[in-house]
Amino acid sequence: MRSPLRPAPAPRDYRFGLRLWCALAVIVSGVVLYADGGIRVIPLVRDDMVLVSCELADGFTDEVREVVRSGLRTTFTYTIELRLEVPVWVDRTMAGVVVNNTVQYDNLTRRHTVTRTIDGRIEGARDTDDESVVRQWMTTFDRLPLFRTASLEPDRDYYIRVRATARPRSVPFIWPWASGPSGQAKFTFIR
Repeated sequence: MRSPLRPAPAPRDYRFGLRLWCALAVIVSGVVLYADGGIRVIPLVRDDMVLVSCELADGFTDEVREVVRSGLRTTFTYTIELRLEVPVWVDRTMAGVVVNNTVQYDNLTRRHTVTRTIDGRIEGARDTDDESVVRQWMTTFDRLPLFRTASLEPDRDYYIRVRATARPRSVPFIWPWASGPSGQAKFTFIR
């Protein structure tokens, strides 16, 4: 027999847990959407090549500028994949390329040396004392011929996916996880 002084136990409210999971899902989906908006990617097919243009929005922050001015060699690494959309299956990676944009600041001459490598081959280098040139060199590239179209099938949907990371790791890059910001853009290959 129950004591009249003790109330009956309240039924468990499972809706609280459901609301918590829904709130976490909304937060995570917002983070994923922000990550996709971090890099603007534009593919273009010309002369049997896929040309890729890319812009990393807000990648050259004040913190990155301070690290560069300290004389530390700073590298933005862009991992670029050409992928085939496969309906109801895992998309297939057709080819991949790594583009490294590097800057080294010389405190004595007050000049920057910027270098771009594609899969380890030096594609361009220059010296400058203009910080806006350094910012553009590190965060953008325009119409780089990265992939051949010989292995692409006509009238199929493909996309370019770009992920960016920064070195040294002490650089407080705009994305808190190791994978860095990413972006992608679709295109249909027409012969």
